[in-house]
Amino acid sequence: MRLRRLTLQNLRNVPFAELSFSGRQQFFVGQNGQGKTNLLEAVGFVTALRSFRTADASLLIAHGKKEGALAAEFEHEKHGPSRVVITLRPGGKEVTCDGERITRLADFLGRFPTVVFSSQDQQLVRGAPALRRRWLDLALAGTDAAYLYSLTNYHRALDGRNQLLKRQAPAAELAAFEAPLAEAAAALVAARRSGVDTLAPHVAAAYAALSAEAEPASLAYEADTAAGDAAAWRAHFEKTRARDLQFRSSLSGPHRDDLDLRVGGRPAKDYGSEGQQRSLVLALRLAQVNHIRAATGVQPVLLADDVLGELDPARRRRFWAALGEDRQVLATGTELPAAELGAWEIFRVAAGAFTPEPAASTGSSAA
Repeated sequence: MRLRRLTLQNLRNVPFAELSFSGRQQFFVGQNGQGKTNLLEAVGFVTALRSFRTADASLLIAHGKKEGALAAEFEHEKHGPSRVVITLRPGGKEVTCDGERITRLADFLGRFPTVVFSSQDQQLVRGAPALRRRWLDLALAGTDAAYLYSLTNYHRALDGRNQLLKRQAPAAELAAFEAPLAEAAAALVAARRSGVDTLAPHVAAAYAALSAEAEPASLAYEADTAAGDAAAWRAHFEKTRARDLQFRSSLSGPHRDDLDLRVGGRPAKDYGSEGQQRSLVLALRLAQVNHIRAATGVQPVLLADDVLGELDPARRRRFWAALGEDRQVLATGTELPAAELGAWEIFRVAAGAFTPEPAASTGSSAA
């Protein structure tokens, strides 16, 4: 898949921008706070109709404006030339694809896949379990509508039980809500186990490529609760009901799951060096890229937000080689990319304005 044209209006600090892309590599260079990441955020929004920076889509609308909009034109392996238009308002969003209005997320999710490589990704190793669950959910839901259905069902049922716990509902009423919650929990855990089994070899292979096979890396599913089928989950929720009533919240279940990330057989969060952790984070994103390609047949557009400057020269070369030569990359930085990374279309970014540079100026010896 290739992004060929992008139009933004009243998004973050961008009043209006209309950009055309002809090559495979585009680089947006400028000082921090000028709008580089805002552009990548807009492109990434097309994948799942959510931002990789915030859960509140209304924050993308420029300050003082009633709405913001973006239009993206793609060359797509399966759908041919495609145009997506998204209008954001404080009360919601309107999406059309080739003139047809999208009313269900499941019908659109993952059709135009992108994968974001961000300097904030380091928290996938160092941060809270919720960040790793979010990565896993987005990676799997973007290629499997059944996974999205299981995830949505579980959280809907969980919200219902939590509401009952808050108002101290009687046992019989809680039991009635716990039956669908148990079914949803069993389905979600099974889907996560299968998904991690699929992703794990991609993570191991990507890390080996990035680290020159210095040591192995692994990804494993770490379930919060050992319950298996729906009957076991019903028994679990019944067993924990008194405690959950006391705390007025469901304290266990798939919403507390985690991922076990290891380098050299040891927990990466506790024992991994800075370089090992950085390579593992990149391996997670590369695994996501390869999983999307294998599951859908669509090559995602890669969004690299200020990550090249954080890599030493050897790791940068290996990372770029791992990206492959058939994927489109939109990257940002405060300095031009190294000449060894190939030819780029360069756009200077200042105060929300994007100015293309002549082809002769692309490429630099800067790191």
